[in-house]
Amino acid sequence: MSQVTFKGNPVKINGSIPQVGKQAPEFSLTTGDLSELTLSSLKGKKVVLNIFPSIDTPTCAQSVRTFNAKAAEKENAVVVCISADLPFAAGRFCELEGIEGVQHASTFRSPAFSASYGVEIAEGPLASLTTRAVVVVNEEGQVTHSELVAEIAEEPNYDAALAAL
Repeated sequence: MSQVTFKGNPVKINGSIPQVGKQAPEFSLTTGDLSELTLSSLKGKKVVLNIFPSIDTPTCAQSVRTFNAKAAEKENAVVVCISADLPFAAGRFCELEGIEGVQHASTFRSPAFSASYGVEIAEGPLASLTTRAVVVVNEEGQVTHSELVAEIAEEPNYDAALAAL
């Protein structure tokens, strides 16, 4: 079990984030058209998993905007923005913002994702949502970068994540 903070208050996180050099755990998430997105379907691409509690918070929304802007510059890379938000909410956000460079995926039908990626908030007002984290996976599914953001209300280290691509 890990620990982060939310507005300075300690929050327990179930599981352990995937470590650099290890194979990323397989997952099955739900996309905007309600189809399934799996890690194996992304094999052969560099993948940034931008994980956060909800698109309806300023920091989460900013992470989507930032990865959208910066990932467009990277070849053979895809950014998957992951939260428990329903795919419709994430799609509406991207449409209103003009964001086209990221893929949204929801954990709403896949509670196992949070545990296998070590991002499940175990307690407090955000219990059962995902904490803020970034995992970068290479073309073979190996983790090249992982960051469990220490303060949920803060942005991840974009430069480190993008450098791992």
